[in-house]
Amino acid sequence: MKKKQPNPQFSTPFNDYFKLFDKYDKKVKYTEEYGSFLILSLVEEIGEMARAYLAKHGRKQTNLAAQEDETYEQELGDILISILRFARIKNINLHERVMYSLKKIEKRQDEPKR
Repeated sequence: MKKKQPNPQFSTPFNDYFKLFDKYDKKVKYTEEYGSFLILSLVEEIGEMARAYLAKHGRKQTNLAAQEDETYEQELGDILISILRFARIKNINLHERVMYSLKKIEKRQDEPKR
């Protein structure tokens, strides 16, 4: 008997992450302000990653406070968590969104703007 292949949407790590978020966020997940909180969190994390990156590689290498905080690699993880949480509460299929964006990049390379 042929083994049935799982639906790729549900076999991604995103589904495992969403299960964890259900546990962590169950009290706030459906509140009105939670989406706004996640957007603000995302902006904050992007700022922290930029600060950490610039402290190490950019123009602000003398920023000792940024160098003592988390690394930009660690901040990238925080950004991903914010994106995943937002996608979960808004029922956004991230696999579809990533594929859409990849197709846009491919189209731009095949048909550059003049």
